Amino acid sequence: MNLILKLLSFTGLVLTVVPSVLVFNDIISFDMHASLMVAGMLLWFGSAPFWMKEKKL
Repeated sequence: MNLILKLLSFTGLVLTVVPSVLVFNDIISFDMHASLMVAGMLLWFGSAPFWMKEKKL
């Protein structure tokens, strides 16, 4: 389960970085860039808190 959450988080981070480079190089439109960034944000904030929890001693 933890591995799946980490993969989803990594995918979310990729979806927030890669579209910026693609729109800078005129490969995708700004509208597609905005959609991918929103999807990445939702993936990251939806999955990262569950595996990044601080363990209590």
